[in-house]
Amino acid sequence: MNEIDEKREVKRLLILAVLAGRIMLKNGAETYRVEDMIIRICRSRKNIKYVEAFVTPTGIFVSLEHGEEVVSYLQRINTIKIDLNKINMVNDFSRQFVESDMGIEEAIEKLKKIDDVDNYDNITKFLFGGIIAAFFSLLFGGNFLDFLASFFTGIMVVIVTTKLNELGITFFISNFCGAAVASLLSILFVKIGLGASPDKIIIGSIMSLVPGVAITNAIRDTMSGDFVSGLSRGMEAIITALSIAFGVGMILKIYFKGLI
Repeated sequence: MNEIDEKREVKRLLILAVLAGRIMLKNGAETYRVEDMIIRICRSRKNIKYVEAFVTPTGIFVSLEHGEEVVSYLQRINTIKIDLNKINMVNDFSRQFVESDMGIEEAIEKLKKIDDVDNYDNITKFLFGGIIAAFFSLLFGGNFLDFLASFFTGIMVVIVTTKLNELGITFFISNFCGAAVASLLSILFVKIGLGASPDKIIIGSIMSLVPGVAITNAIRDTMSGDFVSGLSRGMEAIITALSIAFGVGMILKIYFKGLI
């Protein structure tokens, strides 16, 4: 292999590593895990002398040295969702790539297929959103009527937030609207006799909006010494929690004023 072809292959290796990192990061992986995977992929080929990755929740920065040349790559991440299945698939892929002689072009095609894997269909999301809400209402002390009311309210919350996300609405607005819908429906179910405790129904119904993954990632990134990403994830969790609180609080304020 001549020098030009070797340099081209090194650049393709860098593109492969960043693509794997992008898939993981935009689906909710911790930044330290993404950095570690990128470095392992780059060091697995072509006797790379130096490689460094710096990952934040909104961007990936990678530089590597091969021969006398330093190559850098920047990838912007605009949206982040939660898909643990894709994170697991990319993790498995990275181990397979590092431990084998898989070609770079073949590896890129595999990553593209992983990226194109369909998420759960909407019916499944809506159904299990309702189930989550229903059982959380029981966990917090609700009765059977609260269980049923939370089930239907939880479904509506997931429908509203999913549709708003598909329209590209910011997560603050979508969570605000989801929490408002949860409060409104909870009050209405109690008024018509299909629920007993609006507080139990509301608590159960908003659990699908709670930023559990963001909080976990913030703590893990901070404990790993990545304070920039830890602070960023922490602020994301705080803003999400505020949007939920504002949505619930607005409807309750209207209710206590006798307007509902």
